[in-house]
Amino acid sequence: MRIIPFLFLAVVVVTLVLPMLRRWMPARRPVSDELVKGPVCQTYVVRCRALSRWRDGEPIYFCSAECLRRYAALT
Repeated sequence: MRIIPFLFLAVVVVTLVLPMLRRWMPARRPVSDELVKGPVCQTYVVRCRALSRWRDGEPIYFCSAECLRRYAALT
């Protein structure tokens, strides 16, 4: 019989605490699994792992810091 009040209290605490915790947690951004092609070595890389720079209002994606450096040397 002692377990029923404990279970009730646990349910109430979880019901009240979880919504408050969700408000304080930062929202997660969806991860895009889209492949993008680098302009230097023509390698495809997952967008969320690619290095990016903006040029003329458009993002340019690179597979590595080396490709980014080589692109900067060309322009």
